[in-house]
Amino acid sequence: MRPEDVGVPHRGARRTPGLRRDEVALLAGVSVEYVIRLEQGRARHPSQQVLDALARALRLSEAEREHLLRLGGVTPAVAGEVPRHLPPSVHRLLRRLEDVPVAVYDAAWTLLSWNRPWTVLLGEPQEPGRARNLLWQLFTAPAEDSRIVRTEEERQTFAASAVADLRAAYGRYPADPDMQALVADLRRASHRFAALWESHAVQPQASARKTIAHPEVGLITLDCDVLTVAGADVRIVVYTAEPGTAEADALALLRVVGTQAFSS
Repeated sequence: MRPEDVGVPHRGARRTPGLRRDEVALLAGVSVEYVIRLEQGRARHPSQQVLDALARALRLSEAEREHLLRLGGVTPAVAGEVPRHLPPSVHRLLRRLEDVPVAVYDAAWTLLSWNRPWTVLLGEPQEPGRARNLLWQLFTAPAEDSRIVRTEEERQTFAASAVADLRAAYGRYPADPDMQALVADLRRASHRFAALWESHAVQPQASARKTIAHPEVGLITLDCDVLTVAGADVRIVVYTAEPGTAEADALALLRVVGTQAFSS
């Protein structure tokens, strides 16, 4: 795989036509040190989240991903579990939409993949695990940990909508162990989540306008659209601004900020 295939800019002479360790680590959202440990056989029990992240970063096919999971000592998911592998069409879409912040979530709202503008707008994602789940962040992390600014009314409305969407996904994948564990842990960790879960509301997540407090450009309000892909139960979240507006100018400025941050 060439760096340009995954949107990685060239940085000096290369001894190999493929990806460097730091580039694989960046695309997978793991540390370079952990990639080295995997290469050297010192990370003997990698989690499925890490292996799935590596499979997405390397654009593996479904057969290659399953082989990787088995090599890592993880049994591939069976029918009835939340799909966490991105089809090639979604990878191509992420590559095409390189001028706007885009991320992909699974049916349980766990972050699977993202592009560079997304990290510039919202910050670097957490290490693979529960911290990458949108609902876990929403109900267990302090509101100030997120760059998204919401009034209390907006926060309550979004929380109800997110739980209703998760309830619908839970109905599609009742046997998924990660989904079961997520719901059980959220019910124990948050009384608010438990009350919303017991309401049995079912509703897909809708598009909305969101305000982000960015450390470089200040407050920026953008359209946040949630897209679906036929045949793949994933959610593509895209932030855009109407051309010619101050928000569009702010997004353009963030692209410059992101390039500088990446080059440094």
